[in-house]
Amino acid sequence: MPQIFKSTALPPKTEKKPVTREQLGRRRVDDYAWMKDENWQEVMRDPSKLNGKIKAHLEAENSYTQAVLTPYETLKKKVFEELKARLEPEAASTPLPDGKWAYFHHYRTGDEHGVFARILQENPESPVILSDTVLEKSEIVLDAETLSKSYPGYFDLGSVSHSPNHEWLAYGVDGKGSENYQVFLRKLGGKNQADEESIVTKIDQAAGALVWADDSRTLYWVERDDNQRPYAVFRQDIFNAESEPELIYKESDPGFFVSVGSSDDMAHIEISAHNHTTSEIWRVPANNPKAPALCFAERVEGLEYSLHDQGGRTYILTNADGAVDFQIKVAEERGPAENWAEFIPHKPGTLILGVETFEHFLVRLERENALPRIVIRDMQNGEEHSLAMDEAAYSLGLMSGYEYATDRLYFSYASPTTPSQVFAYNMDTRQRDLVKTQVVPSGHEPSDYKTERVNVTARDGETIPVTLLRRSDTPTDGTAPLLLYGYGSYGITIPAAFRTTILSLVDRGFIYAIAHIRGGMAKGYQWYLDGKLEKKINTFNDFVDVGRGLCQQGYTREGQLVAHGGSAGGMLVGAALNQAPELFAGAIAAVPFVDVLNTMSDETLPLTPPEWPEWGNPLLEADAYDQIVEYSPYDQVESRAYPPTLITAGLTDPRVTYWEPAKWAAKLREYQTGDAPILLKTNMEAGHQGESGRYDSLKETALEYAFALACVGRDGA
Repeated sequence: MPQIFKSTALPPKTEKKPVTREQLGRRRVDDYAWMKDENWQEVMRDPSKLNGKIKAHLEAENSYTQAVLTPYETLKKKVFEELKARLEPEAASTPLPDGKWAYFHHYRTGDEHGVFARILQENPESPVILSDTVLEKSEIVLDAETLSKSYPGYFDLGSVSHSPNHEWLAYGVDGKGSENYQVFLRKLGGKNQADEESIVTKIDQAAGALVWADDSRTLYWVERDDNQRPYAVFRQDIFNAESEPELIYKESDPGFFVSVGSSDDMAHIEISAHNHTTSEIWRVPANNPKAPALCFAERVEGLEYSLHDQGGRTYILTNADGAVDFQIKVAEERGPAENWAEFIPHKPGTLILGVETFEHFLVRLERENALPRIVIRDMQNGEEHSLAMDEAAYSLGLMSGYEYATDRLYFSYASPTTPSQVFAYNMDTRQRDLVKTQVVPSGHEPSDYKTERVNVTARDGETIPVTLLRRSDTPTDGTAPLLLYGYGSYGITIPAAFRTTILSLVDRGFIYAIAHIRGGMAKGYQWYLDGKLEKKINTFNDFVDVGRGLCQQGYTREGQLVAHGGSAGGMLVGAALNQAPELFAGAIAAVPFVDVLNTMSDETLPLTPPEWPEWGNPLLEADAYDQIVEYSPYDQVESRAYPPTLITAGLTDPRVTYWEPAKWAAKLREYQTGDAPILLKTNMEAGHQGESGRYDSLKETALEYAFALACVGRDGA
């Protein structure tokens, strides 16, 4: 057996304080409810406020995890160095044009956070292709690396937004991991300016985008309420010292989150109120920032829509009229869905993922049979053509730029074997220019690897797509270990993209599998609907069935799989362990959403009311209570021989609060009948995203992969 089972370290003795809850005529006992700090809102803003007893327990868990994993420290460091060696020391994003400038982000050798820069375009008719000359001529508009030195505990840069006149930069900084951002301003003027020249604003609870009006003075942002929910939009003449933030939209329904952005043609400031099934958009003319916000179409339960202006008309991506996989409608003016005319009709099985409009073109990203394609429509003559690729599995993405009056579309392409590429595509001439290719400094030969798309039949007869990556010489006779990754919630589909990190496992003989299970949208929107609410159990069954199916197809065997998922994917891992612990050699659950029933029953938590359309409301609906308790990992822990399990958490995480993984770890350990360790590692200075630096974040990945290797006994190389 792997040495990890033989550690002499003793886990913390976790105190039990039973709390009995009565709800809808149902009774449950929670022995570990005490781990939730009563003052959790304050802890989010100031981790030093954490209750001393809870802090001591989390630190004891960290010490135990460290002790158990000490034998694998050398392996972890080796994996980390491999991960680091695959990152371009001076990696850069694609310069995206905006008027005379092109804006981008790049790293200098050794940077964790890099710098934001811009360069004057010498020839606006041609895309800017990064080179040493471009970097030398570029102007640094924000040195995030220098800025981070002022935040020694935690640093995350939020929105970075330049003004329309290119004279100012607004940016947000989170120094706690709670996703509350302090907003700063910086004057742009052709020289690299020191951090102390930034202007501190009074905005300290911003969430999401920072959006400028056309006057380059008025700034729009979203603020969070006391329960950490983005609930209101403010605006302010940011250069008028006597002005106060003006509330222009406040959401009264705690089940709706609020965001702010710009329309495709930049003519409107858009305020979106939305939950997982319903949306409503309000607009303010960007050239009249003092105007009131007007609702485009009032919310109707179950109706989703987004707006895309072109040629004086508004094109609407919507599920109106039962368009499960969405359609595109058109309207001359704001008003209810009944007034919208058909433009691109609904085609069942072809999911329209997104739309972007330009002065003469409408572009849509679609997915059919689990593969994406880009469709471009010339709005002057109605002709359409599409961009698709030939590999068995791949990812495509639209890269939203700053310009509307352009014929140039930027898009990205990658596959599990092919590093990411960015193309500038002329939608008129159909010329495709490769402007950026991901470089793997330590070397990468695509022919050394094999990508496959296979199908597994689920227990109810449904067909589950699976993307596989392995070395070409890795056998498929059942002897290879396999990392099974999944998510399966909110309609999120894990793309078949290129990931340099996973190569550290694949090069050691692992097969990497992505299970495109129900609850995502790999096979259309219905695929999502078939994995939520009363059908949520399909998500977990699919994951287990994929694992068993891959064993039957010879890719691995029982006891050689390692389950991996994060957030709602961590719930997936927890539910799979409760259902089939014998299938797995180990499990990695990153910031896992596992205490589902208690969280969905606490309406003060940041995500609870907006999440009810996804999971159901167990406060009011007995059926929802019963459905959730059936799969909730924390509630379904029983006496079983669980495999070794690594659980991570973030103390200031507003999405999956720290006490969920902490409680789950304690209960798993209590009911463990085997000798495999249950490990909890809480980052005491970070939130949901973990460490923010590009190298620091790799240390967490290296820990996970060293653990996976130990679980299958491949920890010696």
